[in-house]
Amino acid sequence: MPVKDSWSTAEESIRAIVACGYTLTVYNDNSSAETVEQMEKLQKESGIDIIHISDYIDHPSPNYRWILIDAQQKAIADSAHLVIVESDVKPTERTFATMCQSVDKGVGMVAAVTHDEDGQINFPYEYARRIKQDGVCKKRFSFCCTLLTLDLLKAYSFEQLDPTKNWYDVTISHMSQKLGFANILQVSNPVLHRPHSSRPWKQLKYTNPLLYYWRKITQRRDKI
Repeated sequence: MPVKDSWSTAEESIRAIVACGYTLTVYNDNSSAETVEQMEKLQKESGIDIIHISDYIDHPSPNYRWILIDAQQKAIADSAHLVIVESDVKPTERTFATMCQSVDKGVGMVAAVTHDEDGQINFPYEYARRIKQDGVCKKRFSFCCTLLTLDLLKAYSFEQLDPTKNWYDVTISHMSQKLGFANILQVSNPVLHRPHSSRPWKQLKYTNPLLYYWRKITQRRDKI
């Protein structure tokens, strides 16, 4: 789980995962001192593993490429699948077990669809509102709550990811298909998603799209 401040949502997500008995690695991507303090308090209580990215590289957030490379290496070393959960997503006690049910030979990714507080499918899976059952999906996936299979991790090194970009969910979901893997979207396995909690400036996409795209272009932000 990458974490960049927005501690209230991150803590809720972390506690939900820990309560299910899973091992969790939190990547602190240059959060504030206050967030780090709260994060380390929770570490003592719950036993989560925290990696402070600033201990390894001197680069401003977001550092998703570095996170993905490190997580991929750890998963392959453990002969394990990799589940990525964003800090603005709250899984349920059945989320990960249900995702694993779709893992089979030839599967590259398994994603849980995202819902809002009212139980309606929300960003970034609006296109899935027309999908009635779990199955292979050829549209782009997000890393909101997504399992990357060990087969995919072995087939595509994240060292190849473009370092000039910020986000890689679209790139990897397309690469999975290009390599011949099937990506499974589980519309029956929803997770709560509160979009962009850690990067509130991105809310401009909905409230003031012209300003959002102006900043995206002129400040070279949010590169996918």
